[in-house]
Amino acid sequence: MSKKRREIPVFDHPIIETHCHLDYLKDRPLGETLAEAQRVNIERVITIAVSPENLATVRELSQIAPWVYGTQGVHPHDAEKYSDAAEEEIRAHAGDAKIVAVGEIGLDYFYDNADRNVQREVFRRQLQIACDKDRPVVIHSREADEDTIEILREFETTLKRRGVIHSFTSGPGLAQYALDEGWCLGFNGITTFNKAENVRDIVRMAPIEQILLETDSPFLTPVPYRGKENAPFYIPFVAEKIAEVKQLPLEKVLATTYDNSLRTFFPRQ
Repeated sequence: MSKKRREIPVFDHPIIETHCHLDYLKDRPLGETLAEAQRVNIERVITIAVSPENLATVRELSQIAPWVYGTQGVHPHDAEKYSDAAEEEIRAHAGDAKIVAVGEIGLDYFYDNADRNVQREVFRRQLQIACDKDRPVVIHSREADEDTIEILREFETTLKRRGVIHSFTSGPGLAQYALDEGWCLGFNGITTFNKAENVRDIVRMAPIEQILLETDSPFLTPVPYRGKENAPFYIPFVAEKIAEVKQLPLEKVLATTYDNSLRTFFPRQ
């Protein structure tokens, strides 16, 4: 007989899901996913753009409910698809009411799906959009710590709003640089993985005032639901793990990460 998985906890304090990909979810109708997210007290969801092909899709998804928001940006995997037209589209919509950030942008030297010189150029061009539009940034950085720091240093004085290095799996050098410069670090189901002590070490070093909760669904499903498609409603398990690792009361983690999310993405609300 298979062991019954633990029920998803429901907390009194609301949670903001700062990073997911609603257009990638396949296991159930989107309406059911969002209803379940509301049931477990997910107050807002940010769905993330990654390519020229899904910029418009994310904008459409941001309109399906008052509490769903989006971003505009091109992921490093698709950097070679970036064009003047894509840049114009991102610029045109970066200031939309339901668009809260430029992203997901950055560098990925693990998969190297795009030429590294192209990745760096596209990263810089999109950071400039964030500067010009006064928007925070959602950054992806994998095995590219030194170049990520080098490029972010170029924008230290012009990028007035920071943002988040999401799904943080990088080393302490990038973590400390980002924290010192006022960035948040985003943590997800990886924090629950048995072999992710390196990520939990970063959770320990990061002030709770600079941590954001995310799922990156449909990827990186947390324990105890690994093997199933991830979804925003699994984010309570991430909150619990952050509280455990940092040895903080769960209510403190929920309240502080909620405030961090508001400060980063919804500063006027």
